[in-house]
Amino acid sequence: MRVFLATTNPGKLSELKKGLRPLGWTFVTPGELPYTPPEETGMSFEDNAMLKAASAARQTGLPSLADDSGLEVDALGGEPGVYSARFGGHTRDLDRNLYLLERLKGVPLEERTARFVAVLVLAYPDGHLEVYRGETEGLILEAPRGHLGFGYDPLFYVPEAGRTFAEMLPGEKARYSHRGKALRALREAWAHGPPPREIKPME
Repeated sequence: MRVFLATTNPGKLSELKKGLRPLGWTFVTPGELPYTPPEETGMSFEDNAMLKAASAARQTGLPSLADDSGLEVDALGGEPGVYSARFGGHTRDLDRNLYLLERLKGVPLEERTARFVAVLVLAYPDGHLEVYRGETEGLILEAPRGHLGFGYDPLFYVPEAGRTFAEMLPGEKARYSHRGKALRALREAWAHGPPPREIKPME
């Protein structure tokens, strides 16, 4: 099956390709087909992932996979949430991380609980949607650790692993990460071929 990966984020593209490789799909990426990402107007990760996947399926005529993911920090009332990619108006990883640290200044480590959430949606041109979700609980450190990964990875500490995402090699990160869990759910659903279909009209 040819699947369009509806993201221009190189880190996400790499993780999606590796995570989906066992399915034997052929991947098409932005740049290979005309594609304009839609404005992300949803109020949840599911809303935005559905919006992006459905738009890509309409534009490309291919089954399209979109990811919407982000960080929810309890001490900030769940922020940045769906605004994780533009937190505080910043678009660079470093600036967003510095802004997050500033917002959490003075908050003790035990109260810096957070979770990463990833929602994958596979949309088809006929309106069919498949939704997969993964979450990972952790803590926001007071200073970055590690040089791998992207986004908030240097600040997100996973107690179960004893490391931040930015200290994990790709294979280890895939085992613990929110996106890795969502990808496993998708692979399990496809273990014996396409899962049962439920038609949902695309808006």
